[in-house]
Amino acid sequence: MDASACMKSLLLAASQYRTAKTPPNAALLQRSLEVISGLKLTRLFASNQILPSECLSCLVELLEDTNINPSLTLSVVTLLSQLALDNETREALQDTYNLTSVLAGVVHRSSTNLSDPVLLQSIQLLQRLTYNVPVFCAGANIDELISFLMHHVQSTEDELTIPCLGLLANLCRHNLSIQTQIKSLNNVKSFYRTLISFLAHSSLTMVVFALSVLSSLTLNEEVGEKLFHARNIHQTFQLIFNIVVNGDGTLTRKYSVDLLMDLLKNPKVAHYLTRYEHFTSCLGQVLDLLHGKDPDSSSKILELLLAFCSVTELRHTLQQAILEPSGLPISGNTRFVSRSKTFEPSVALVHFSNQPLEGSEDCAVLALQLFKEIFEDVINTGNSASAEHFVDLLLPVLLDHLQMPEQIVDELLVKKKCERMVKAINVLTMLCRDDILKMRASKVLTASQCTSLIEHQFTYSGIDTGFGTKVVDSKMCKLAADIILKTLDLMNKLKHDVPGMEVSFYKILQDQRLITPLTLALTSDHREKVQVGLRILFEAAPLPDFPAIVLGESIAANNAYRQQETEHASKRIQMQSPMTNITSVRCSSSCPSSDKSTTSNIQELIQKLHTGLEMKEPVTDMRISDIMDVYEQKLSALASKETRLQDLLEAKALALAQADRLMAQYRCQRAQAESEARTLAAMLKDAERKNEELNDLLKAQQVESERAQTDIEQLFQHNRKLQTVAEEHEILKKSSVDLLQRYETTERQCKDLQITLNSLNKQMEAMKKLNESLKQQNDRTAAQLVETEDHRRELQQQLQERDGKIATLQQKIKVLEEKLKAQQKEKADMEQTIDILRKELSKTEQARKELSIKASSLEVQKSQLEGRLEEKEALVKLQKEELNKHSNMIAMIHSLSGGKLSAETVNLTL
Repeated sequence: MDASACMKSLLLAASQYRTAKTPPNAALLQRSLEVISGLKLTRLFASNQILPSECLSCLVELLEDTNINPSLTLSVVTLLSQLALDNETREALQDTYNLTSVLAGVVHRSSTNLSDPVLLQSIQLLQRLTYNVPVFCAGANIDELISFLMHHVQSTEDELTIPCLGLLANLCRHNLSIQTQIKSLNNVKSFYRTLISFLAHSSLTMVVFALSVLSSLTLNEEVGEKLFHARNIHQTFQLIFNIVVNGDGTLTRKYSVDLLMDLLKNPKVAHYLTRYEHFTSCLGQVLDLLHGKDPDSSSKILELLLAFCSVTELRHTLQQAILEPSGLPISGNTRFVSRSKTFEPSVALVHFSNQPLEGSEDCAVLALQLFKEIFEDVINTGNSASAEHFVDLLLPVLLDHLQMPEQIVDELLVKKKCERMVKAINVLTMLCRDDILKMRASKVLTASQCTSLIEHQFTYSGIDTGFGTKVVDSKMCKLAADIILKTLDLMNKLKHDVPGMEVSFYKILQDQRLITPLTLALTSDHREKVQVGLRILFEAAPLPDFPAIVLGESIAANNAYRQQETEHASKRIQMQSPMTNITSVRCSSSCPSSDKSTTSNIQELIQKLHTGLEMKEPVTDMRISDIMDVYEQKLSALASKETRLQDLLEAKALALAQADRLMAQYRCQRAQAESEARTLAAMLKDAERKNEELNDLLKAQQVESERAQTDIEQLFQHNRKLQTVAEEHEILKKSSVDLLQRYETTERQCKDLQITLNSLNKQMEAMKKLNESLKQQNDRTAAQLVETEDHRRELQQQLQERDGKIATLQQKIKVLEEKLKAQQKEKADMEQTIDILRKELSKTEQARKELSIKASSLEVQKSQLEGRLEEKEALVKLQKEELNKHSNMIAMIHSLSGGKLSAETVNLTL
């Protein structure tokens, strides 16, 4: 049974089951679900075909039914989980079918029985649907879902805890409304404590989920300031890097990478990471993960590396780690060793950039974006020489991205190829900012490659089909326009370096098909596209055949179309606002139980559409509001397309009028050209007549030319002789130049030696003066020493004389004492005489003491003078040695300068 038959049988079985919920109908629907699940039609449901869309709508309606069999609910959730593996199908389920609100209702209904497998499957499917997707807070059952998740996270841990925490992390991430709702709850502090306790959990998945919720809720608040403070942030970094490197699986690694990327958006945390001392070793471990075989993990690692590039310091470190990996530790080992060439990060990145288009994750786009960031850092730091080998390795891959294979039929693969083309052209444009790298790119890129790429985009992307709505609405056409303009920008940068590039560049600028890409670029809301479009416009505007009027009309029409789109969107919002109360109770409505045929339902629907959907009747089928919304959207889209077609038709009419004017100008130019052709024919006849006359002159000139030929040969011979002489003259000239250079160098050396000689002479004269002053000082010191010695001798003699007088006086005292004993009777008479003698004796003793003090001071002065004399003698000896050295130097200078003065004749003595 083919896929279409299976989907039709599924729709029929679902219709029968909604009509009558009997066990046979339930079994038939169960078998149909199992058949669809076994066929694995993921790519088919990603298309916009009617039958797969009806099947998805049918599955969502089955989940909305509150009376459905639980086994059928489990089968539907399992099938939807299988279909959600495809990115486009997952986006359709989220945006078009609002599956998040429906599954929130399923979780709310199943929350009474925690062991129900439907509850676990629904939460896991919700986690997959809401990953990196914002959820509208006011949707149906979202409040109940958040309350259930928070309550269960704070309850006893079971198998639902990790999926609930992961789903809560998805809902809180980048969603201010849900964050505000959670922060306004009364039990938020206990919820924070529970999350902080999970940080010490043994499961790394639980840790990263809890940390992700905490960062979303508290990063800019007081709790976050404490949790992510400078004292704790390094431990947090180490924890996150450990989870990235040693995570429990791809899911854990994804959430840890997302957490680190969210933290990097905070300037304070980014600054802390630049100061993290182990960042280089952690970066080496992260780069080692690029050699893994899981494309999902590799894609997230590339996203993390791109997030590092948002911080200048981290980007520079990453650039060094990729282009100069020899200093990075391998696998967490702090010992620095050299890496093998096959494990270099640059080789792994080149491998990712050249992956086939059929891969599930487009790592090539991320790798090319990373190349652009790396080369931008290399160029900004002026270190382009280190990237030359890497550029040589990468250029063949970039050129391969610019080739469009003819056998690609799938539109998704073509879109992937175009996205890679855009990124590859961005890398080549970045290389053109540096002269060295630009020269290497210009050697391998040719003008034919650029022109063939642009022509292919003109031909196969629908840009050359005219001014239609397809050009504005189609993503492929926008991609093609981006490729064309960026290729032209690249050609503009290389037009002077690649042969033929300038001619091809200006030829394409005058092509009428360039109007649509320029219109899309100049009216874009992307700054880089507008700047590229302006650069191309500045180059194209001065050209004579550039259709400036058509470009202006196209831009005006595009702006008018956008204005109408915004007006219709506002009208749709105003029309849908009264219906929100009705759609909010949609999940609680049941299907009609009466057995009506399909034709009667359609007739009723047509009657209600004609009568304006009378709201006074009881609401029996709430799908009418959705159908009305769909038809209103389609009608508004058709009206906007009609107005745009009208504007584009006017632009075409203006272009046609311009073409008529050009044709009239062409006719006038043709008439002028015919008259000029007639005058040229007459001039041609005159020229032929003159040619015959000149032919005769030519024959005479030939004879003279033969004579001149012989003269020329003689002159050639003479010229050869002169050339030999000139060569000899050149040789002599070179030799004379060499001799002149040698003479100049010798003369410079002589001048330098003369300068040194003059300086030495000055030093010698200064030394002579110093020597004479020292001699005079020595003579004065010697004379002072002699005078001091004579004075000392005189004092010594005086001291000896005083000593002799003291001795005689002592003898006299003894005699007098003897006389005193003998003349005791005469004591009274002699007392006056004795007193006088005692006074004289004391005076004499005082004089003796003063003389002894003076003698000791003279001894000290003598010792000081002797020490000074010794110092002076040592200084004189040193001066003599210096003079001897200078005399030797002067002799050497004289010997070098050609003199014959010897060291003995130049010897300087004191």
